[in-house]
Amino acid sequence: MSEALVTLAVLACPIGMGAMMFMMMRGKGKPPEGDKNPDAVSDAELTRLRAEVDQLRAAHAEAQRREGDRQ
Repeated sequence: MSEALVTLAVLACPIGMGAMMFMMMRGKGKPPEGDKNPDAVSDAELTRLRAEVDQLRAAHAEAQRREGDRQ
């Protein structure tokens, strides 16, 4: 009986590892389910970031202009 438990304990790790590898390989090649159209999200984010950069550049130019007026 104790030999069976030892054998079961020794085989649990490799069998578990094989099962995990099988489960991970099953999903290969399939796109993730979450993002149906990642380009649309990326384009919107890119547009928002470009607008933010433009605002920051304008604020920086205004601050430099004010600094130049003080001198």
